[in-house]
This record gives sequence, structure tokens and C-alpha cells, in this order.
Amino acid sequence: MLAKRILPCLDVKAGRVVKGVNFVDLKDAGDPVELAKIYNEAGADELVFLDITATHEDRDVIYDVVYQTAEQVFIPLAVGGGISSTDTIKRLLRAGADKVSINSAAVRNPDLINSASDRFGNQCIVVAIDARRRAPNSDEGRERGPGWDVFVRGGRENTGLDAVTWARDVVKRGAGELLITSMDADGTQAGYDLTLTEAIASRVDVPVIASGGAGTCEHIYEALTQGKAEAALLASLLHYGQLSVAEIKTYLAQQDIIVRR
Repeated sequence: MLAKRILPCLDVKAGRVVKGVNFVDLKDAGDPVELAKIYNEAGADELVFLDITATHEDRDVIYDVVYQTAEQVFIPLAVGGGISSTDTIKRLLRAGADKVSINSAAVRNPDLINSASDRFGNQCIVVAIDARRRAPNSDEGRERGPGWDVFVRGGRENTGLDAVTWARDVVKRGAGELLITSMDADGTQAGYDLTLTEAIASRVDVPVIASGGAGTCEHIYEALTQGKAEAALLASLLHYGQLSVAEIKTYLAQQDIIVRR
């Protein structure tokens, strides 16, 4: 059995790490390179950089931050935000990224997943899915039934795509991993959306990273067991010192979860 992974997520805006609730009310959480060094030394399994406004602002990717971070850390680094072409992916990999995370561009141009996977290998292609539960009493909820819609452009635009159906599609196209963020749970520290995570993880044959809502070690344990995730993404819980990577891994090991130590 593969070891479960703990992934700190650094949401970057204007060169600083930020964290909000439900994708809004962003607060400063520090310098991305310095935080990356801290998590590298603390035993994190991988790091995820998400430039959360690159797509919305139609600007270039933070290559300089990626390069500076790759020089300082020695664990896999995944980068997302503003990625729209295989040329961008090539530049990021050359800057030191080990994986790239595609979200809005994958929806606009699904063939990008195929071409990127064919060119660079599916092991470095992560498709991120930001999903929000359909309100049961809304017109859309009554028409389409229960489920989750896929949002893009930093959670600003509802694509109308069903999250589970989209997840299966991107895996068929060559995604080697899925990053599933519950917009409803994001930043709340009330727990992951286990129903969402399990609904997708049980229907695809690639690793699923659970994201959005971690507040306790128990929440992470639930995502890795009930939610069937292979990894847990964490942000504010770590950034503000409520828990450490070591504390989380110790707890998981006590629950007979295999983790890298």
C-alpha cells in the first residue's frame, strides 16, 4: 500500500501567500519561498503552489517564485494557476516544478490535457476541480438533481459541468492525479466534503487529493479513509500554526495509516 501524503498548499496572490474562506476574504499568510522552506524541513511530502488570480487577471505564471522555491526545497513541487498551453507547462517544469495543476484551461480546452499528458507524461499532469454543491431547492438543483458543479476562474464562474462526470473525463484524457477542492468547505475548518471526495475517488483509477475544510487531524484521517483520498491538501491549518506536519503524521500513524516519516 502506498503511503498517504500530506501536502501544504500555498495560495499565492501578488507574490504573497494568502488564505480565505469559501474563496473570499483573503488574508496574508507569509512569503511563499520562506513557507516552502519551512514545510520542506517539517516533513511535508509535496508542496502545491496555486497562483489564485493568474487566470482571473489574465497574466503570466509566477515563474520566478517557482524557480526560487525549487532551489530551496527538495520535495516535489506542483504549480497551478494561469496555465493555458504546453509551452507554459514546459517553462514551469524547466523552472523546477515537478507537476502542473490545470483547472480553467482544462475546461476551456480539454485537449490540452491529452497533449500535455502525451508530451510530458501523465505523472506530472494534475487536473484541479473546484466544486460547489448544487442547492437542492434551486432551479438547477431541481432540474439536475443532487451533485456538484465545476467552477473556474478562481471560483468565479460556474461551468455547469458535473464534477464527477468531469473527473472521469479528464482521467480518460490523461490526467495522472486529481485535486478536488470543495468550495463549500474551503477555509471553514469544519471538515472535508467526504461525499464529494469519495464520489470521485471511487470512480477514477488515479490518486485523488482532498482539499478544502481541514480543521483537525480527525478530518484528515476521514478524508484518507472515508473519502478514499490518497493525499490531503492543507493550508490555513498549517499556515497559522494550529497543527504541524509532524503532529498530523503522528496521529495518522497511530490510526494505522501508512505515512512517510
